[in-house]
Amino acid sequence: MKLLRVGTAGAERPALLDADGTLRDLSELVPDIDGALLADDAALDRIRAAAGAGELPVLDGTGLRIGPPLGRIGKIVCIGLNYHDHARETGAEPPSEPVVFLKAPDTVVGPDDTVLVPRGSRKTDWEVELAVVIGRTARYLESAEEGLACVAGYAVAHDVSEREFQIERGGTWDKGKNCETFNPLGPWLVTADEVPDPQALGLKLWVNGELKQDGTTADQIFPVGEVVRYLSRFMTLHPGDVVNTGTPAGVAMGHPEPKPYLRAGDVVELEIDGLGRQRQELKDA
Repeated sequence: MKLLRVGTAGAERPALLDADGTLRDLSELVPDIDGALLADDAALDRIRAAAGAGELPVLDGTGLRIGPPLGRIGKIVCIGLNYHDHARETGAEPPSEPVVFLKAPDTVVGPDDTVLVPRGSRKTDWEVELAVVIGRTARYLESAEEGLACVAGYAVAHDVSEREFQIERGGTWDKGKNCETFNPLGPWLVTADEVPDPQALGLKLWVNGELKQDGTTADQIFPVGEVVRYLSRFMTLHPGDVVNTGTPAGVAMGHPEPKPYLRAGDVVELEIDGLGRQRQELKDA
């Protein structure tokens, strides 16, 4: 299923995009797309049954904003340097264990919402990423297979980053990762049954129409199941948590000087096979 949330920011309603590309209203069936729903197999089965029977009302999508496909996100856990080609372009050694940092849930915006360049920023960068949405509590897992079993679905994430704040201003990476609007998410949450192999997905990102990133999750150093297993040894992952699993090569930081960092007026578009497409115009904060 392709689950999404539509409407004005803060007042989104749950919806479904059916196999014919028709937008369907879920608001009479479930209150929201969130961790509680994703952990409730019976509720998900009701949605599938209603969709299959053609019982869901049609929503007119004309002029309707698409919001983040997940409400009430608990935490966003991010994996850095998780693609072989991205590690090479930054001159870093492939990590022996996953590099972990956190993003605040309030960085999340809709897939086509405005992204704000922070005040004083000189090095705002792009990163297309596969987002993993947790649907079952992950705690001290023993295997990558158990990790995959905890995944409810997948989405496109844009891990916008400010490299000067991240690398040159001391402390951890969090300064360059948590600026407002720095995590567009969506358009859809695609349930795990529709993604048979999360390690076989193409990722692309364009800036002002020019292809900058063209990678595949097959190049991940730590695959999805192993990432979830690994994280569960250090923190408990709950339904409604999100894991951003890293970005392939092609970020601005990896370009030769002068590096083409983002500025107000730039347009970024990104997509992942089967998970939809995003488009953001950048403006000054």
